[in-house]
Amino acid sequence: MLCSALRRSLAQPARRFTTRAVEGFTGSVGNTPLIYLKALSEQTGCSIFGKAEFQNPGGSIKDRAAIGIVLDAEKKGLIKPGGTIVEGTAGNTGIGLAHVCRSKGYRCVIFMPDTQSQEKIDLLRILGAEVYPVPAVPYENPKNYNHQAKEYARQLDNAIWTDQFDNTANAYAHYITTGPEIWEQTQGMVDGFVCSTGTGGTLAGVGKCLKEKSNGKSQIWLADPPGSVLYTYISSGGKLVERTGSSITEGIGQGRVTANLGTFINELDGALHVPDEQSIAMLYQLLDTEGLYVGASTALNVVAAVELARKLGKGSRVVTVLCDGAYRYQSRLFSKKWLQSKGLFDAIPEHLRKYAVLD
Repeated sequence: MLCSALRRSLAQPARRFTTRAVEGFTGSVGNTPLIYLKALSEQTGCSIFGKAEFQNPGGSIKDRAAIGIVLDAEKKGLIKPGGTIVEGTAGNTGIGLAHVCRSKGYRCVIFMPDTQSQEKIDLLRILGAEVYPVPAVPYENPKNYNHQAKEYARQLDNAIWTDQFDNTANAYAHYITTGPEIWEQTQGMVDGFVCSTGTGGTLAGVGKCLKEKSNGKSQIWLADPPGSVLYTYISSGGKLVERTGSSITEGIGQGRVTANLGTFINELDGALHVPDEQSIAMLYQLLDTEGLYVGASTALNVVAAVELARKLGKGSRVVTVLCDGAYRYQSRLFSKKWLQSKGLFDAIPEHLRKYAVLD
């Protein structure tokens, strides 16, 4: 149940916290709405919220990391006007960086796994980035897209490899923006926060902020897709196993503990494993009941938020992040043929299959 103060707040007309003009792309990132997920909250007897990061100007939560990393590099004198920004990314960080580079006059070069959606690759190129899709191989392989990005940047003058996975300016960006926004928007009433991790920046930054502000009372949990080792690592008390399997989600899951996640992993309260079948069902449910057109990683986060709310009990208040919209993945996620090829079409409740209109 919602407390009376929070219910009154939600009853007010929706508004952004920024009430004055901002400067360019970088000034418009953040201060995203916190959405009360009504149907799921009523089903669980809890209050479940999603931070609408798809409303950032670049379309995803990764806008925050992109700006934080570039501003940090500028502050340290690592990049000068006209320089080159290089990154290895599964897509959204690259898109955020491409926007930042356009707004600041930098050249943008992106290395990414060739498993990513064509929508992401096309958008990066539209934004002026040079895109190099490379074979998807484990991090330990020197041909991994991150290593190729690092080596490319090393050969250039006035260039940086932004290193989103191990550059802790990423987590810090969420510590000083996303976390405080959530705390203010919930009026300091957060029993639990859960999200998936790619770089670990969001979970570590938001988690640290909420733990500090709540004096340790807010529980912070990690959500993990198939093919990632983090659920096992956390559940086993630190045993890192070999990465196996795969997921339809993009940009989340890991085969190692990144430096960003490493800043907070020992303070996590637990981890949840979310199968693709549950993620795809939730994706369609959110569209049908909440009117939210979101990607698979967002759907996974919401599945985890529901599970965490049930663990914490009736009346609990749980927050997650709605990472990005579905338009970057729609040719797959709403294609009956593609879903059938992945063995996922039958996981969608029958009354929701009407939304799978692409073939």
